[in-house]
Amino acid sequence: MMTKLIDAFLGCWHSRYSFPVTLRGSARRIQAASLTGTYVVCLDCGKEFPYDWQEMRVIDSPAERRDYVAALSAKQAA
Repeated sequence: MMTKLIDAFLGCWHSRYSFPVTLRGSARRIQAASLTGTYVVCLDCGKEFPYDWQEMRVIDSPAERRDYVAALSAKQAA
């Protein structure tokens, strides 16, 4: 909890990202790419974030990740 407060005031704003990277084949799966298969990296702090090519946006909050997974499961069920 305290770490989140410190990051909110002094942490990185994640305003600059790398170009999206898509992993193919037997490449090592990093956690950020496990959700969408594509990820971006913050150029300031190095943190990795899942990237959605369909929406062309970074999925950076846990709530957005839950919504993304729910939307994927709804598409597969239909």
